[in-house]
Amino acid sequence: MQQKDLLEYIAKTLVDDPDQVVIREAEGEQGTVLELEVAQEDLGKIIGKQGRTARAIRTLLGAVSAKTKKRVMLEIIE
Repeated sequence: MQQKDLLEYIAKTLVDDPDQVVIREAEGEQGTVLELEVAQEDLGKIIGKQGRTARAIRTLLGAVSAKTKKRVMLEIIE
């Protein structure tokens, strides 16, 4: 499972409106940047209290990227 697929699965599971989940992949200088965009009312579900959910998603992506030796960064678009 690739990082983008994992992120899509997690995001669509967390939000109320999974059709609004958009993930863009961009190659940066230090690795791949995944931009996650969700409906405005679902933004809190993705970020979580004190950013805990977002941090957990980043941790999972980091674990997968360590296995593939390809750095991935997550940006949540507001």
